[in-house]
Amino acid sequence: MRAISYNLREHQASDELEDLVQAYGVDLLCLQECDASDLPATVGDLKLAIATQENRLGLALYFREERFTALDSRAMSLKKSLHDRVLTPAHERLIGLQLTDNETKHDLVVGSFHAAPLTASNSLRRKQIHASHAELLGMGNGFATLMVGDFNYPFFTQRLTRHMKDSGYDLSLSDFRTYTRYRVFRGHFDFATSRGLDIQSVETLPRGASDHLPILVRAEYSPAESLDPVAAA
Repeated sequence: MRAISYNLREHQASDELEDLVQAYGVDLLCLQECDASDLPATVGDLKLAIATQENRLGLALYFREERFTALDSRAMSLKKSLHDRVLTPAHERLIGLQLTDNETKHDLVVGSFHAAPLTASNSLRRKQIHASHAELLGMGNGFATLMVGDFNYPFFTQRLTRHMKDSGYDLSLSDFRTYTRYRVFRGHFDFATSRGLDIQSVETLPRGASDHLPILVRAEYSPAESLDPVAAA
C-alpha cells in the first residue's frame, strides 16, 4: 500500500498531483492546504472521497477505487490555537476515511491531518494528535490506522515518539527533512503515525511549488494478533 501526503501551500502545488500519482503508483492521496472548490473529482486513478468545505486551508483525501471500498468519511474539528481563533484558517484539522481493502480484506482507517502552526505550543499539537487518534479510533476500533499530514512538529520528535508509543501508535519520520525553506524552521514537519501497520519506508519526494516536500509512505498490514483494540483505546 502506498500513500502520498502533501501540503500544497495554499493550493499552489495542485498542478503536480496528477504527475505524483502516476509516477509513484499510489493508492491513497492525502492533502493539506488545498482549495476544495478547485479539486478535481479524480486524480489519475484515484477518486476524491472527502474534502473540507469551510476551511481556507482545506484537507482532502483520494483513494484508488480498484483497491478499496469506501465505507464512511468524516471531517473533524480539534482544539483551536490562538492563530485559529484570530485568522480562522481551518475549522476542521482532520478528515478520516474508513475503507475495506479489496485485495487483502483488511479494514483500514486513513486520516489527513494538519496541526496548529508553529505559533502554538507543542503541548497543543500533542493534544490535537491524541484527539485525532481518538476520532479515527471511533471510526474503526480494531482497524489498522494510518494518519499522515503536516504535524508542524520539527523539534523534540523523540518526545513525541514516546507519547505515541504510550498511546499505541508508531511515529515514522521521512528519510530527509520535508521543510527547508527557512533557516530556523526546518525539519521533519510531515510524517506518519500508525497502528496495525508495518511502515516499510517514508520517502521524501522532490521539491515542487510548495514550501513542503511531499512524502511517500509504503506500508503493509501487521499480523492480526498484533492489533489489540483494547490496548490501543
